[in-house]
Amino acid sequence: MRKKQTKNNHNQISSNLVENIDKIKNDFSYQINNDFSFRMLTAKFNQKDICLCYYASLVNSDKIEQSIIKPLLEQDGESIANIVTVESVKVLTDCDEINQNVTSGKVILFMEDHSQAYSIDVSQFEHREVSQSENESVVRGPKEAFTESIHVNISLIRKRIRNQHLVSEVLHVGKRSKQDVQLLYIENIANDQLLENIRSRINAITADSVQNVELLEQYIEERPLSIFPTILYTERPDNACTYINRGHVVLLMESSAACLIVPINFWAFFHNIEDRYSRVMFSNFARAIRFLALFLTTMVSALYVALANFHTEMIPLDLLLAIASARDRVPFPLLLEVLLMEVAFELIREAGIRIPNPLGPTIGIVGALILGQAAVEANIISPIIVIISALSGLTSFVISDPSFNFTVRITRFIFIFAASLFGIYSLIICFVMWLMYAISLKSFGVPYFAPLAPSYQSNKNIYFRKPLRNEKWRPKYLLPKDMKMLKK
Repeated sequence: MRKKQTKNNHNQISSNLVENIDKIKNDFSYQINNDFSFRMLTAKFNQKDICLCYYASLVNSDKIEQSIIKPLLEQDGESIANIVTVESVKVLTDCDEINQNVTSGKVILFMEDHSQAYSIDVSQFEHREVSQSENESVVRGPKEAFTESIHVNISLIRKRIRNQHLVSEVLHVGKRSKQDVQLLYIENIANDQLLENIRSRINAITADSVQNVELLEQYIEERPLSIFPTILYTERPDNACTYINRGHVVLLMESSAACLIVPINFWAFFHNIEDRYSRVMFSNFARAIRFLALFLTTMVSALYVALANFHTEMIPLDLLLAIASARDRVPFPLLLEVLLMEVAFELIREAGIRIPNPLGPTIGIVGALILGQAAVEANIISPIIVIISALSGLTSFVISDPSFNFTVRITRFIFIFAASLFGIYSLIICFVMWLMYAISLKSFGVPYFAPLAPSYQSNKNIYFRKPLRNEKWRPKYLLPKDMKMLKK
């Protein structure tokens, strides 16, 4: 008990200004930390010494001069809050809170004979201007994307959801480097148990530092070794707002030009926000193309292996003879030939992503044309394999979500190996097991294949969507406080 009391006293702010200055200088290594600054002055309204402490690289120096120092030297008043012209002034009594506020871009004001400090918000973090999304392009609809500033990102959401019940709740994550996690949701729609589930997962993180939402996603997901993503990652504020209105929760962090949306289901990775901006028939046609692309990118190579190795009687005779003649001089087994082309396509894809942008088209031309043609002429692979691999690879680009795109690419290799065992029979067994595993998943308590399996009341926006005027309900699997979306 005595140790605890001593620790608490050590964390309390002293009424002696010199002791407070010595402690904060020690905490922030003032002698070697060139970025840490402090200013001494005497306030006019009470003639007491005042010290300002802050990180020079995180604050607006003009705002400090005009809104803090100048009023304190020239104006009279009853208290600091009445003199300082900055909007946010917070009273602090704990040294740990002071350290956290300094690292967040606040100015800490100490005063002689005062056992408390004032946190004044004059932060100015550098960030990009609002621009278009690079990974989620859109033809119709808003072009704005999130930036690395959390305040700009919140303003982009509030610009679209003008609702007094839209809550921006702050949680802290990280033991050594504390970062803010903003939970955005509509208070009279979002389910309380869902919110408590999210809070408990974030509060349970014991890592030293979690710098952005990309790292946060890996700490709060249920099954880190699963090939299926259970959290939606998006750079589009209009997409985030659509989910917030349905009862989902959006997570934002500083230094991330994107957000996380929870909970999520399997179908969300095939739905594009642009579907809502297009007419019903157009958007449903685009969704049909995406589902066809999912089948082709996961199955076409595996089906070719199964048919060519085990079920040749299912291939038309002319096509079978063409395949046999093309593979006559190829020295490798069919499975190795397919894997060789699939791995080559993945290498070209990764090279195109990592190299500088001006060289991207060059890599595509060299990899697809020169290497492919040379491999065929050298009888390393057959021409039909080039067609099959190109079809399976190109259709994978239709899946725009980067996380689910990896799921599709890994699934393709799993199905190829399964088809090489017993043909169609082992491929079907593998597909059923893959589907059963996906159905068993949950995202923050929500079944992964809801509202199809199990069935829930919703707008049945699964494969195809309805006209906007017919969307009456929020998804029941979220257990929202208000189910109705269409008010009459």
